[in-house]
Amino acid sequence: MGKRNIFGVITLSIIFFNCLILSGQKRQGNIVEYFGKEKINEVKEGDVLHLFSKALYLPTNRNALNSLSFPTEKVFKEFLMTQKTVVENEIGVVDHTGTAQRWTQIAVGENSTFSSPKLRGAYVYFSYESSQEQVVLFEASGHTQVLINGFPHEGDYYDFGYSLIPVRLKKGTNVFIMKVGRFPRVRARLIQPKKPVLFTQRDMTLPDLLVEDSMAYKGAIRVINASDSWVKSHQIATEHRNVEINTTIPAIPPMSVRKVAFDIPALATGSAIGKSKIKLKLNDASLVLLDEQEIDIELKSKFGKHKRTFISQIDNSVQYFSVAPSSNKALNNGALFLSVHGASVEAVNQANAYKQKDWGHVVAPTNRRPFGFAWEDWGRLDALEVLEQGKRIYEPDPQKIYLTGHSMGGHGTWYLGATYPDKFAAIAPCAGYPDLLGYRDSFVKRALNASEAELKRWGITPKMLAEMQKKPQLSDMDHMISRAGNPSRTLTLKRNYLQHGIYVLHGEVDNVVPTFIAREMREVLGQFHPDFTYYEYPGGTHWYGDHSMDWPPIFELFKQRSIPMDSTMNKMEFYTASPGVSAKSHFATIEQQEKPFEVSSLTYSKSEYPIFTTANVSGLSLDLSDIIGDAQRIVIDNDSIRVSNASKIHLKQDSGSWKTVETFAKTEKGPHRNGGFKDAFTNQMVFVYATGGTEIENQWYYNKARLDAETFYYRANGSVEMIADKDFKLKDFSDRNIIIYGNSDTNSAWSKLLKNSPVAIKGNQVKIGDKTIKGSEWGMYFIVPRPDSDNASVGVIAATGIDGLKAIYSNHYLLNGTSYPDLLLFSNAIMDFGTDGVKCAGFFGNDWSVENGEFVWQ
Repeated sequence: MGKRNIFGVITLSIIFFNCLILSGQKRQGNIVEYFGKEKINEVKEGDVLHLFSKALYLPTNRNALNSLSFPTEKVFKEFLMTQKTVVENEIGVVDHTGTAQRWTQIAVGENSTFSSPKLRGAYVYFSYESSQEQVVLFEASGHTQVLINGFPHEGDYYDFGYSLIPVRLKKGTNVFIMKVGRFPRVRARLIQPKKPVLFTQRDMTLPDLLVEDSMAYKGAIRVINASDSWVKSHQIATEHRNVEINTTIPAIPPMSVRKVAFDIPALATGSAIGKSKIKLKLNDASLVLLDEQEIDIELKSKFGKHKRTFISQIDNSVQYFSVAPSSNKALNNGALFLSVHGASVEAVNQANAYKQKDWGHVVAPTNRRPFGFAWEDWGRLDALEVLEQGKRIYEPDPQKIYLTGHSMGGHGTWYLGATYPDKFAAIAPCAGYPDLLGYRDSFVKRALNASEAELKRWGITPKMLAEMQKKPQLSDMDHMISRAGNPSRTLTLKRNYLQHGIYVLHGEVDNVVPTFIAREMREVLGQFHPDFTYYEYPGGTHWYGDHSMDWPPIFELFKQRSIPMDSTMNKMEFYTASPGVSAKSHFATIEQQEKPFEVSSLTYSKSEYPIFTTANVSGLSLDLSDIIGDAQRIVIDNDSIRVSNASKIHLKQDSGSWKTVETFAKTEKGPHRNGGFKDAFTNQMVFVYATGGTEIENQWYYNKARLDAETFYYRANGSVEMIADKDFKLKDFSDRNIIIYGNSDTNSAWSKLLKNSPVAIKGNQVKIGDKTIKGSEWGMYFIVPRPDSDNASVGVIAATGIDGLKAIYSNHYLLNGTSYPDLLLFSNAIMDFGTDGVKCAGFFGNDWSVENGEFVWQ
């Protein structure tokens, strides 16, 4: 147990990366100070019941060998599902170095904040004696997660001030265990809600109303349900300038908070630019008024910088993007620039950094949050959704689409450009790093040259530094789990950059994303790329004003580049690590792989006829209409295929040779659904939790679904549908992804969706293909096709017993940088030993079978 693996080094790298980004950029956005001296009792949601001013903390010696996907949680393990209490000087944990860590008293400081360098990554223990059973709102910040009387909830690690968790306190001692996040400070208090169901204006999503257009708009506000009943069929009445519109909001589970969409009436013609107010009323199903709020909103011109909202297909939430439209009001068929922001930067500020261009429009997506997902996972999907919104609104020249971004957005530019090479004519990464996890190497170089003060500030001990320099010993299990992250390994896709021009901009003395990272990329590109420009801004740090990304030479290079028409292309290379992430470039679509989530490639050249070579490709579609000419055949991997009168053909490997097929079965893997497990969390996902188990099982599955909904809200500005299995009907959620929380014994939706699943899990038993594993300690995640849909998937989060329920509590699959194959089976030992607690991991075959898949057992 406890073998060395690469993921711990990655964990420390990401901690270091976050410290650098935060030290190098001014924090922007909707960050609210709720605990200031002057506002300590000003809470719109209710009255302050209790300010926590006494606490114990448990320091941690960060384990450099920890897994990012399966981090050890020895401390939380002791408090899960228990009413455990602790006293000062009690031993809390013996860490990986053999050192006993004890619970120690810490004094509260200014603004009711517990602050100390020792708190970074530590645990903080609060308790509250309640004279009666009562419902409160737990408000806290600075923590990654909190256990409240044994049940986990999402934290507020970015100090946004968004955390409001309805909690039913029991009479007597109530225990709160907080895990401290990136900032070595935490604070917490209890609020008595003024009403059982109410609005909170914290973290609203609002559009700008455009005075030239008469159209309805979407906004979003959070509704707190601090009651034991479901909020169903409630309405929000929105009034603006004597016009009212009603919106029926989605259901909100008991003791939870959900961000819901509401409609905003169209503006009357002749409205003036300026500020305005809208009134929101929350009415129950009988139209009884529950709460009302007045909201500020901006009226702007569509020819000036502004923000727009849309409904995301990921989860039906309201998202926004910001626009710096062309300065040419009459521009038609112009260019479109997709600009992706850096860590902590709001999309509004990203667009504001650009001067308006006379030949194109800048659109800036959000990455789902100012920190978001580093433009991977759901940040990637957000960028694609906003790109399509920009195309819909501005109808640009389809050959004049460009990509740029700064810092984390520079990484997003490298990553998105490598992943979707045919979507952009040119890319311009500014102060960017190519690979998030590859930043490890840069981290080690930087840390080796850091001062003692810097190492102390970053929380890095000499022992950690020594561990990071050791060559990791990777097991087959490590390789299998990390393989699911290959679509984010940017440099394995580097030859996709051949499809567009590149401008690399970096500050000469950048100490946040060190300049040598850009120089390394210059060397990489210099080995194969004929069309890139590299420029170091003299004396430039990480941010040296708007020229840090709004750099005129970038747009001059853009102006000279166009996405080529298929008919003009004589050669092409395309690489992907998953057709479910990126399958198509121009006329070629990689439908299926021989080895899932390993890099697949296709090259094309044209002489008398089209010639293709492939690697790790078992299924391929080609649109030949613009490249076939008068040829009557193509050659693929030395197989000659006749294609007379064919514009689109489908090809499949058969015993080492390529054969044409009529189509690819939707029941098989392909671009429409390909795994791994994280892919279940999209496509208007619905969380279906079990109610057919014991009381503790039902509580735990409900809380786990609610925890994931809280996490997706916080990380992704999300709004997830939750429903009990007994209320779930297939027709009500057709073609949507379903996440089942529970096993075949406890969740009745299992029989509707998984009766033919290649994997079965119930009380005390798991069956994977022809293998059966028994015991109550097993947890499992897996993804399979939804049988009644050509596109939707079913994700499963299940356990065989109480110990397995503890194992599945971790929600790191909603964190970018983590990797999960199609299936993972693990025991509760993961909380002590990380990936050493994983029993089985792997990928199903292209037919979604175990027999034709690839799995590792340990």
